[in-house]
Amino acid sequence: MAPVTRKSPAPPGPTKRPRTASPRTKTRTPAAAGTRRAPRAVRRRTHGGASTPASGVVITGGASGIGLATALLLAETGRSVAIWDRDGTAARRAAARCRDEFGVRALGLKLDVTTTASLAGAVTRSRNEVGSIGGLVHAAGIGGAMPVTLIDDESWDRVLDVNLRAAATLTRALHASLLEANPGSAIVYISSIEANVGSPFLPAYCASKAGLLGLTRSACTVLGPDGIRVNSICPGAVDTPLLAPLLELPGARERLMTNTPLGRLAQPEDIASVVRFLLSDEAAYITGTSVVVDGGMTSRGAV
Repeated sequence: MAPVTRKSPAPPGPTKRPRTASPRTKTRTPAAAGTRRAPRAVRRRTHGGASTPASGVVITGGASGIGLATALLLAETGRSVAIWDRDGTAARRAAARCRDEFGVRALGLKLDVTTTASLAGAVTRSRNEVGSIGGLVHAAGIGGAMPVTLIDDESWDRVLDVNLRAAATLTRALHASLLEANPGSAIVYISSIEANVGSPFLPAYCASKAGLLGLTRSACTVLGPDGIRVNSICPGAVDTPLLAPLLELPGARERLMTNTPLGRLAQPEDIASVVRFLLSDEAAYITGTSVVVDGGMTSRGAV
């Protein structure tokens, strides 16, 4: 009978402990693990190949001229708009157009942008009516033709208050809303080529529009870390109510057209399309700068 060979027992190894869930590990439910819902402001719409934030935009001076054209173009992309204008009837009419023609949420609000105390209420009402606010376009502006040797304090202050000081107070009033609506929040100030050239009859206007360029550069350094972009646009001669008094002078329209290499005045939509671009994701790396949209007028040096 052959001897029975017994295998030696294996040397003892490390004891394996049953795996238990770590107290720091949260159990993921199938719904949480399989779906990710983007925040409301992150969702994007597309228009003509350009992606745009889904948040609303406040537009000052939005009842006419560049402001109105901007409101309509933004509404066309699907963005809700809050139109602030000192002409309340015109603002409501513009908002109705945005709703009727493009089916977006829109508010028309009577507002004097120089009345700082009214801004908080306007922001609250706009958020309630159109949702999150991820854009600001300061298109409200006034002229005031008077040489520096004759201009009075009241006229000077009024132009600077509307064109420049309001841009700063609006930015401050909307900062929290823009931050909340991120990513994609942006600000566009409507400056002018008069910021870069000297008009003898528009000292306050020139100063205010030049000040907007300085504000653009300053604000972008503060708001950039928050993901909020700030840019400005310098239009040339635009056929708007602001320019209407000049265009009524004999030969003025023809002279401006002659001085513009493209041979025509700008239409409000020419400027509004650049605003729309600067508020879109296509301009995601553009901040702290100004865009001249003047048909080549300043290149010729004849303003």
